[in-house]
Amino acid sequence: MNNPFIRSERTELSLPEIGDVSQILNFYNENKEHLSPWDPAKPSGFYTKGYWQSRIQAAQNDWLEKSCLRLVVKESSSKKIIGFINFTGIERGPFQACRLGYKVHHEFEGQGYMKESLTAAINYTFEKMNIHRIEANYIPDNIRSGHLLNKIGFVKEGEAKNYLKINGRWQDHILTSLTNEKWRDE
Repeated sequence: MNNPFIRSERTELSLPEIGDVSQILNFYNENKEHLSPWDPAKPSGFYTKGYWQSRIQAAQNDWLEKSCLRLVVKESSSKKIIGFINFTGIERGPFQACRLGYKVHHEFEGQGYMKESLTAAINYTFEKMNIHRIEANYIPDNIRSGHLLNKIGFVKEGEAKNYLKINGRWQDHILTSLTNEKWRDE
């Protein structure tokens, strides 16, 4: 399978490339406060070029191994990185599923960019990769994320206590999923 390149009306999604390192660092530096309530602790070296060069290589390897699809979201006109969408833990066999994670730059929040990008990325994952089920979980206080997932069709399945260590403490999460009604037996 070729490297993905996904377009929506205002965004372009692709695997990260080494040339994206500076923009990735800018994104995280500009969004430290904005993302801190929803992110796990950052590993050592997170804000260095070397760290991101190795992460980009890992993302490309994960794609080749078909275990993860990690996408940068760029605003089409400026080519600025405005977010990230990750489909991780891709499992085949009887499960045919993965987990979804995403984040958007604070300057682009609430303008429909992530809804548009997620819709395009999910369509790619369902149509091109033939994934049957996508799971997405969010902290109950993250109202925006809950509304977004609901708008694009994710269904609440339950709640998990102390699910992930986010922002330095174990936090409950709402569990949601979306299934591919056009999944094909291959």
